[in-house]
Amino acid sequence: MNLFVARQPIFDFKRSVIAYELLFRRENRQAYDSSDGDKATEELIVNSFLNIGMDVLTNGKRAFINFTANGITSGIAELLPPDMVAVEILETVEPDRRVIEACRLLKRQGYVLALDDFVFRPGYEPLIGLADIIKVDFMLTKAGERAAVIQRFGRRNLRFLAEKVETQQDFQEAYDGGYSYFQGYFFSKPVIIARKGIPFGRLAAFQLLKTVNSTVLDLSQVEAVIKEELAFSYQLLKYINSSAFGLREEVRSIRHALILLGQRELQKWSSLIALREMGQDKPPELIRATQLRAHFGELIARQLKLGPASADAFLAGQLSLMDAVLDQPMDEILTELPLKKEIKAALLGDSNIYRDILNLCIAYERAEWNEIFCCAEKLGLDEAELPGLYLNALIAIGSAEVQGLHQPDGTGV
Repeated sequence: MNLFVARQPIFDFKRSVIAYELLFRRENRQAYDSSDGDKATEELIVNSFLNIGMDVLTNGKRAFINFTANGITSGIAELLPPDMVAVEILETVEPDRRVIEACRLLKRQGYVLALDDFVFRPGYEPLIGLADIIKVDFMLTKAGERAAVIQRFGRRNLRFLAEKVETQQDFQEAYDGGYSYFQGYFFSKPVIIARKGIPFGRLAAFQLLKTVNSTVLDLSQVEAVIKEELAFSYQLLKYINSSAFGLREEVRSIRHALILLGQRELQKWSSLIALREMGQDKPPELIRATQLRAHFGELIARQLKLGPASADAFLAGQLSLMDAVLDQPMDEILTELPLKKEIKAALLGDSNIYRDILNLCIAYERAEWNEIFCCAEKLGLDEAELPGLYLNALIAIGSAEVQGLHQPDGTGV
């Protein structure tokens, strides 16, 4: 599953990048091609904050994101950190009572509000009074109108952004006219950033949302739901590692990540998950293989009496195929995840207990019996116990494929 987000830089008068506008793209095209503005905003938010990551997209700078009236009043923006987002109110938004109240709430919470493609119409005064930035399209407005906007509405705490700046002449006119920020092809065309996404099922997303928002939060139940979906585990680790949290602590397990995140942020994260397209097919075989490897590794760790470290073995197994899932080198993926150095080392092939368990899992799934004997001996594990552990791992992921499993002597389970 390919994911696309376009970004276009926003500059100050020194031509330094101060923010990026993030733009929905369905494919690797420059043009916007969605007839559903609400859905486009939802997909853009999920792809930006969960799948690609804001650190990659904006490098710590503010992201301007377009919102429809429904997007503003639904509270979607409140799922995002206010210091990382500018809520860009589309020109099609009618400033009715619900919109104005929602904007006032966003303003009180510290969000930057920007009016997109601004052309004054009666009734817009309340939005203008709340706005931090007014964007003026230099392709759609005449020179006199561009200057008149600042003369009429300019105030000390309101900034004006010239967009669709195509030429040096446009930039000079905007600068001389009192515009603070600039955006357009004269500086940079939108750049499309693509990443692989990890599919998950509708029922899994619903179960996560239900569990996280229970009257009494049970971390054990939340942990169980997340551990059964590779996408959830990966996105949780990326989310908690983003600059929004400033995490300075290595994550030891999924449960540890949940504790660090806290209930309110956990609810925000699960709500973002629920926004994502849920009508997808069953996860492919590659995803199932990661879950099987994770459960098998965890059971091996328990058999070795490693205690809490069995959760680390689960995580190492679950992430061990991420390079194949995302079509990215493993070392690049791991820079975005706040894992224990021992787990990272194991995933990069370095020798330690987690790597030894992972090697045994891989050998077993490939039926490489000589390697199985070597790995089991290194761990001090009786290889005769492996078929039962593997069967239990299959049962844990709900698989019916429990027939035809082979022991090293060629017999079935």
